[in-house]
Amino acid sequence: MQLSERVGRRMKLRDLHVFMTVVQAGSMGKAAQRLNTGQPAVSRSIAELEHVLGVRLLDRDRQGVEPTPYGRALLDCGVTVFDGLRRGVRDLEFLADPAAGEVRIGCNPFLAAGFVSAVVDRLSRRYPRMAFHLVTEQTETLYRSLNERDVDFLIAVLRAPVANERLELEALYEDPLIVAAGVQSPWARRRRIELSELVNESWVLAPPEATISSLFDQAFLVNGLPCPRATVVAVPPEARISLVTTGRFLSVLPASVLRFFSRRAEVKILPVELPVTGIPNGIVTLKNRTLGPASQRFIQAAREVGRSFAAP
Repeated sequence: MQLSERVGRRMKLRDLHVFMTVVQAGSMGKAAQRLNTGQPAVSRSIAELEHVLGVRLLDRDRQGVEPTPYGRALLDCGVTVFDGLRRGVRDLEFLADPAAGEVRIGCNPFLAAGFVSAVVDRLSRRYPRMAFHLVTEQTETLYRSLNERDVDFLIAVLRAPVANERLELEALYEDPLIVAAGVQSPWARRRRIELSELVNESWVLAPPEATISSLFDQAFLVNGLPCPRATVVAVPPEARISLVTTGRFLSVLPASVLRFFSRRAEVKILPVELPVTGIPNGIVTLKNRTLGPASQRFIQAAREVGRSFAAP
């Protein structure tokens, strides 16, 4: 009997699930606790898999377990298998109710509060039984979630070049940058401001590794100016905007953020030119991964909303 036939007849999804849990937990005992079963049952599942496949899947020592090269290959296969099953169940639910469905979107906090919320609002009006899960994390975590298929796709800043041949990128819109001040700031009364006048002001900025920070620095450098020193570095966009509204700080923000900020009347866009491109935002998907109907609907709606964001 060939290996493919043995696998088809004898491999059990439960054993595959147990194996993936053991790798994630790092030991048989911890996996048994997560699965609410006994360690002998976990050991039997691993032994059965190794017998069916005819290879050793785990290396065991006092520290726990590590997947062998065969184990790592099976782990990748298992992720794909269970992702396909989840997608299939969601597709069945969609066939039963075409106006429903579930979609999981990975995005950063800025995009979650602005662009992604606009897409969700549009779709939820058309299809009130659709469910949306917004997963907001830092960039590295989001890409890991996409690779592990914990999210369907990303709405993200498109950083070039992307050194991952498994990813498919689609540009949606470019978000111009603006300099923001509180309405109580002396700068809010000016009709024209030169960039050089703002070098020594108090700035609240994103971390240096953020795309918006590198574009901000570039705006000063191309004018032969020193980059301003951040008085406050803050990751959450809400913290930056709240400090701006005090009138004591300036910040650089994507223009689209102020469309959705509830206290936007307290923020003034300063008349200063930033000679840089905006932030390129788009969709990131895994190549050769078929998305379900709900995800496809979301992406189509994202294209529509992206065209309105790109308009002047």
